[in-house]
Amino acid sequence: MRILVSLGSTALLRRNQHLSCAALHERITEVAQHLAGAVMAGNHLVVTFGDASQLGLLALQTINSPREALMPLDVLQAQATGWLAYELELAIRNALPGGALVVSMVTQTLVDLHDPAFHAAGAPVGPVFDKHTADHLSAELGWKTGQAGNGWCRLVPAPKPVDIIEVDAIRRLANTGVTVICGGGGGVPVRRDIDGKLHGIEAVVDKDAAGALLAERAEADFFLMLSDLGGLHLDFGGEEQRLIAAAGPRDLAAHLANFPEWTLRPKAQAAISFVRATGKPAAIGKPEDLAGILAGRCGTLVSPGEGLISFHDAAYEEVAP
Repeated sequence: MRILVSLGSTALLRRNQHLSCAALHERITEVAQHLAGAVMAGNHLVVTFGDASQLGLLALQTINSPREALMPLDVLQAQATGWLAYELELAIRNALPGGALVVSMVTQTLVDLHDPAFHAAGAPVGPVFDKHTADHLSAELGWKTGQAGNGWCRLVPAPKPVDIIEVDAIRRLANTGVTVICGGGGGVPVRRDIDGKLHGIEAVVDKDAAGALLAERAEADFFLMLSDLGGLHLDFGGEEQRLIAAAGPRDLAAHLANFPEWTLRPKAQAAISFVRATGKPAAIGKPEDLAGILAGRCGTLVSPGEGLISFHDAAYEEVAP
């Protein structure tokens, strides 16, 4: 079975954990063991990943550099993607038997300049500043800034992915049994000019939406999104929180407004998109539960067909790792 595995930022670095090379390496080594287990069980993996924390760190470093050394966002994204892809390839190779075929690539995602996102408020990227610093950077660098949580940060367009430039190469590699690591951070966004040439653009692409598109175009049999959450919860964080065990796309779509906008909702939307486009299943869960998700015991499964949403019982939520 060909599985598109999308690793969220909190799958690669635990929530509220300090970002360091050592912490990242340790966590990726743990996650790679679960990925390798799926490969050794006979599955073919295409692995994508989030890079928000790493992109933020690189953005902070470049801001503190001389202005002539300031790098555009697309270049920073390529750097963050290369960093994480290297760590993932290293860890997966070490977790697999000798001779296993693993390759990583920086991936470009085509976006449409007519996307309404280029005229919207924008998505927060990079480090958080106080308002004075944000205003100064906005005036000096021409950035659009806005409030994000307890501070201010840069805001950039977040267009929908239109195509994955390297998808044919990814599919061909996957067809030969190669474990492919690609699509980091949703891919580096690029636009196409009237002559058909590609150009980098300062924007971000939602990794879950890009993952769903890549899963469809790479002809995956299963689309799996992993983070530090056990799946999709209704009333997340509330007294009536319940972990969904299974749902159809229409059933799930009816509850989209109940999911937090920047965490669970994009995953639910991506799962719905993939299932509707392909008629194949998607799931959301934790890296530690990967084998259990594939066996139907853990996480949230979204599959074709409609019916009542089913839930894991409270005992499962209490003991699930």
